Amino acid sequence: MQMAVVKLVICYTSLLFILVSCFLKNVHALEGIRQGAKHSFGLYHTIEISYLSPSSVCNPSKTQGRNKKQSSTLEVVHRHGPCSDQLGQENAKTKPSLSEVLSHDQSRVDYIHAQLVQASNINKPEDTEVNIPARSGIPLESNYYVVSLGLGTPKQPLSLAFDTRGDLTWTQCQPCLESCYKQQDPIFNPSASRSYSNISCNSRQCSQLFSGGTGIISSGCVSGTCVYGVQYGGEDTFSSGLLGKETLTLTPGDEISNFLFGCGQYNAGKFGKIAGVLGLGKSHVSIVSQTSQKYGKYFSYCLPSTPSSIGHLTFGKNRISRNVEFTPLVNSQRNTLFYFIDVTSIIVGGRKLPIKPEAFKSPGTIIDSGTVITRLHPATYAALRATFTQMMGKSVPRAPPLGILDTCYDLRKVTPESIPGVAFTFGGNVTIDSPYGAYVYDDNTSRLCLAFAANKDARDVSIFGSTQQQSLEVAFDVAGGKIGFGYNGCD
Repeated sequence: MQMAVVKLVICYTSLLFILVSCFLKNVHALEGIRQGAKHSFGLYHTIEISYLSPSSVCNPSKTQGRNKKQSSTLEVVHRHGPCSDQLGQENAKTKPSLSEVLSHDQSRVDYIHAQLVQASNINKPEDTEVNIPARSGIPLESNYYVVSLGLGTPKQPLSLAFDTRGDLTWTQCQPCLESCYKQQDPIFNPSASRSYSNISCNSRQCSQLFSGGTGIISSGCVSGTCVYGVQYGGEDTFSSGLLGKETLTLTPGDEISNFLFGCGQYNAGKFGKIAGVLGLGKSHVSIVSQTSQKYGKYFSYCLPSTPSSIGHLTFGKNRISRNVEFTPLVNSQRNTLFYFIDVTSIIVGGRKLPIKPEAFKSPGTIIDSGTVITRLHPATYAALRATFTQMMGKSVPRAPPLGILDTCYDLRKVTPESIPGVAFTFGGNVTIDSPYGAYVYDDNTSRLCLAFAANKDARDVSIFGSTQQQSLEVAFDVAGGKIGFGYNGCD
């Protein structure tokens, strides 16, 4: 049984410190988690402001050297920080502010909600594994997390955002007939690859691609070649081009032949410097479905939360920890492209919010790797905010809102010793503490803000975002219809 493991060392920049809540510690609750003991969820967490300082040490992977006979290991470091000496530094002026990150995040959320509304109106394996490098996309001016892959023969390196909402994998391609945005990697050149080929308009792949359920918004033909179009976060963020197939290299020795992807020749929008998107959605064109015979429609990831820590994106189930607890994925009539989960309660500071479980079912909740801040039903968020504010007390002065974050505190003169934690309970009585995702910190203004926001409309779906997923092992058993959560997923 082959397994390929690639690890990522994450070295945070000053911008990541804005979004980081890695200095949250709950001495009692977290130790109970790590030791497998029973504990109370959503308790208070101790704040350690020293964690906001850059780490001076690049920590090696804890899993390095493990399963050498069954794994292929590659360490990838962040462009900034103590692990990035060999890669050089990127101009700090290119990094977006927290306000820009939150603005981009809201654009994504608005588009997700629009997609779901449109869908509502219309629609009333083999046990192997591969783990590929994952790093934060913030230094590439993207809210996404990024993986490094190879495409073509010989392979050309690409930095792609992995997206649980996306389906078709695409990258910018030469020649850019209309326009291409500036990316960090050289733009993929299909003419330099001996394994590239176009998909013809009369092929089965082309006809199935536009049969619905793929998230693709347009189709057509150019000189007999299949043409695609996908959209993200609004009308000004999109990719369109030719549909092709290629050899995709996840790790050395781990290749996917005849991989269907979009060769984008007209691309624009808020992608930052990433080369494209790796689609982890549910449709038949996603990488999850295209590799189903090899990896059994099973993937997992961990989004790192501490300086110099390790993150991963893994295909296959061999690496999954025993402490992962599974909750059923919910079949939604609104849209089949998203991963819906069943939230039954929220706990703040050890106190269960007075919300009936039925209130979470309509319009429901999705989990999304690309949304930074968790969005809640307005009434649910109001209850969370009221409880959080009450538990914070009056010793720390309030601060003005920070974009979509309206519950903020001024830490210039007073720093609280602890902060209320937040935990979620899912269907099947699975409760997950979110020790690293209760708040965000703006280093420029010394504002600490509750890392949740209310939806604009009570009819909009809730979104369990990436901040609340930090440090967790998040396992998607798509074939089995369930999703799992476990602690210390980046270890």
